[in-house]
Amino acid sequence: MKYVIGIGGVTNGGKTTLTDKLYRALPNCCVVHQDDFFKPQDEIEVGEDGFKQYDVITALDMEAMMSTIYAWLENPVKFERSHGINNTLDSEIIPRSRDEDTHILIVEGFLLYTHGPLIDVLNQRYFISIPYEECKRRRCSRNYAVPDPPGLFDGHVWPMYVKHTKMMEDLGVDVVQLDGTLSKEQLFNAVYGDVINNIQNEQRSVDLL
Repeated sequence: MKYVIGIGGVTNGGKTTLTDKLYRALPNCCVVHQDDFFKPQDEIEVGEDGFKQYDVITALDMEAMMSTIYAWLENPVKFERSHGINNTLDSEIIPRSRDEDTHILIVEGFLLYTHGPLIDVLNQRYFISIPYEECKRRRCSRNYAVPDPPGLFDGHVWPMYVKHTKMMEDLGVDVVQLDGTLSKEQLFNAVYGDVINNIQNEQRSVDLL
């Protein structure tokens, strides 16, 4: 069985941390990070706000990202062999015979739920939110290889987050809302339990066919 999970939401909300914890805990698990598909810097346009437009879908090579996801869907075993494999799930949760047939892909990123082809391949979609003040505090406290220019958060990052969240809502995308102010352990436990439950339900459905 193949199962694709989306971990999306606000910048600095804890997406990568949650994804890493899930990757280590789930069987036959691979990860695709949306940040790995940014276009070269010289292809990123400058917007009317005066900033490089990194927080928009056109800054990303979504065709290449979807090709990677489709490669996993076509042959997850081959993909796992070339990208790394994880077989750590407790056999009491998913029986070992089932474990071997369960393949999981986590897609992590800040703009997952406004791109139709990506939305369509996700079995479960999680969306992490944190309040403006907390988001700004976290963003300003992080050390980026290329530091944010002055005013970027208020002038571009947050407005784009608000815009794309509204687009997601207008599209009626079915997401599980997560509170990013919860501890890392609380977030992990909630999502991990939900994923395991969903996988078990999927397996029961297959057994009934």
